[in-house]
Amino acid sequence: MNKYNNEGYPDPTAYEALTAVEREEKAKQYLPLIYIASPFAGDTERNIERARGYCRFAVSKGCIPLAPHLHYPQFMDDDDPKQRELGLRFALILLGKCDELWAFGSPSEGMIREIAKARRRNISIRFFNSKCEEVSDYGI
Repeated sequence: MNKYNNEGYPDPTAYEALTAVEREEKAKQYLPLIYIASPFAGDTERNIERARGYCRFAVSKGCIPLAPHLHYPQFMDDDDPKQRELGLRFALILLGKCDELWAFGSPSEGMIREIAKARRRNISIRFFNSKCEEVSDYGI
């Protein structure tokens, strides 16, 4: 956007109007990045399928889901304590890039750490049961 017209003279009225239109267009395209927190360990097959469903739910609400617990186990060993801790560290770094954290189901140890980090960073947190119904916080 140029503040000057074709002849090189300042044209603040046109500049402000076009800038406002551009801002509106960007706002329409904005999709919030949502950190998906849900149990992983234990019945991993079932928990992976649930996490995929939670991601689909976020998409249906006009959001971009980020579920690190679906990503990192693809190439890191969740049963190796060092790799699990490194994966959680990566996830907590990514959490800082997100607009909100959505926690689903009963909180696991990892989820409790994620929720605590979100609170310290003043990231908005929403709690859902395993059926994607919003509930009050877990009391943690």
